Amino acid sequence: MLNRGLTISAKSVKYDNKNDRATVDFEDFEVHGDIDGGHTYRIILEEQENLDYGEQFVKLEILTGVEDMFQELAAARNTSVQVQDKSIAELENRFNIIKEAISNEPYAKNIYFRENEKGDIDVADIIAILNLFNIAKYPNKSENPIISYTGKGQCIKNYINTHKEFGDTNKNPYVKMKNIISDIFKLYDHLEKNMKKYYSNGVSNKKYGSITGVVSKRNGNAEFKTKFYQEKIGYLTPNGFIYPILGAFRALIREENNMYVWKKDPIQVMDNIGAELVENTISMSRELGNNPNATGKNKTLWMNLYMIVCMELVEL
Repeated sequence: MLNRGLTISAKSVKYDNKNDRATVDFEDFEVHGDIDGGHTYRIILEEQENLDYGEQFVKLEILTGVEDMFQELAAARNTSVQVQDKSIAELENRFNIIKEAISNEPYAKNIYFRENEKGDIDVADIIAILNLFNIAKYPNKSENPIISYTGKGQCIKNYINTHKEFGDTNKNPYVKMKNIISDIFKLYDHLEKNMKKYYSNGVSNKKYGSITGVVSKRNGNAEFKTKFYQEKIGYLTPNGFIYPILGAFRALIREENNMYVWKKDPIQVMDNIGAELVENTISMSRELGNNPNATGKNKTLWMNLYMIVCMELVEL
């Protein structure tokens, strides 16, 4: 009695009075199907063997002729249950920029763009990482993308608002970023894979696994792999370390012919100064009471790491 039921979009509905049978026709699954009530439907499927037929019911509303407003209906009907912004954005095709940029990458099929989709990588993580390199919003050391670490939901809202304003035109910073998006995720994995190496910096007795927040495989955990390319790694590094370091590499980006390009090879630069970047990050964590979460929020660290990358450009 307390459930709002299911709202469904369909091509047509016919009802046979003699047999008490309704026939619902779905033709285009982009605009026909569940509009509201997905969680209810999932529970019904999971519990159908336990249902007491004739005693339990769900209200069913079927709408026809609503193909042109399917997205608007989905957004409006779901506001009371706070369907995530990413799900609505996917319905409105706002992630095509990203999909096209990574279409040939092996991890493309592992990204889920809406609730209840299969996948290992949340599009919220994708947007948060790309936000680190939005030089239109974060052009210098004074403006740092800390929101990528502290508020992925806000990153999605910002992405959607940017797309609403600029669409797929070259005024959209994510369109300008398109040619380097796959490079960004390679850089992410390269950092994740080499954190221990950068921290040790040739000193054998420096134990990366003993740092607060770092998880070691030897503790009986399952095999660890990098986020995108699934390379085996021995340690999991907290995002409070990864994001400030990765965000500093926006200093390597410049705009050329309405597109973002690298000033220098980011992998090479990371290998050159990775030890310094990691040492600064771990030292800050220790100053903050061995707290990776506070580290990821520290404005001074974000600024200092950005300046280290800038100095490497000068030296190069």
